[in-house]
Amino acid sequence: MSNEIKLIHQVTIDNQAYTTLSMRRPKVRDMLASDKQGGSDGEKEIRIFTNLCEVPPSVIEEMDLVDYRKLQEVHQVFLS
Repeated sequence: MSNEIKLIHQVTIDNQAYTTLSMRRPKVRDMLASDKQGGSDGEKEIRIFTNLCEVPPSVIEEMDLVDYRKLQEVHQVFLS
């Protein structure tokens, strides 16, 4: 199962435009992989979102905060 997130603000990385992202359900291995690399909670969350949405980290890092909050909300639904 995955959820599609429509971005309010398009992100363009390496001439590829992203207007939607698809986030799959997280697995324990996703959390473990992110934790192994260390860093702040924000950095870990970005790594998890990168993995779950199967996009380069730069896509998540360049998102407007309003769209990033959507990712957080979808992720939280998966955890509920």
